[in-house]
Amino acid sequence: MLEQLTQLVQQFGGDAVVKNSAIPNDQNENVMNETSSSIFSGLQKIASEGGGEQLAALFKGNSIDNSNPVVQQLSQQLSGNLGEKFGLSSETSSGVAGSMIPQILNSLVNKAKDPNDGSFQISDIINAVTGNSGQASGIMDTISKYGMQFGLDQNADGKVDVADAVAIASKKGGFGSLLGKLFGK
Repeated sequence: MLEQLTQLVQQFGGDAVVKNSAIPNDQNENVMNETSSSIFSGLQKIASEGGGEQLAALFKGNSIDNSNPVVQQLSQQLSGNLGEKFGLSSETSSGVAGSMIPQILNSLVNKAKDPNDGSFQISDIINAVTGNSGQASGIMDTISKYGMQFGLDQNADGKVDVADAVAIASKKGGFGSLLGKLFGK
């Protein structure tokens, strides 16, 4: 997952980092690498501190902005790291974090929600940030709970799983309809 996250950072780093005159050109790659690792470690920290509901809510939301608690926590961590490691001003560090993190998380979540894009799967993301621990199942349970609230349990077995996805995919509207219901579209 870190590799895919790094690709997203590279994609969105043009304006926030490369074209930013407050960041020396010879530091651009280091700043973007720090952005990737800060986001990844920040997500891991949220998961390890019991923030499963916050992470699950990311995948339920339609748009992620600077008011999201996960974005705020990741932005604060990244901003501090950029200032400490590269001597960037708090204004520059905050600007990079505030610009990139919502874009990256929106892209990550949209790719995970898109049935036609196999580059990110929600379960893979959750497993990566939790280190395949018991926290992963807790977060996936939370996501499943949201699915239950939206009536996605097609076979009435008390959980939202692959069998439910297959049942919905075979109905009119298909898998896109499942994701639309789950993620409020």
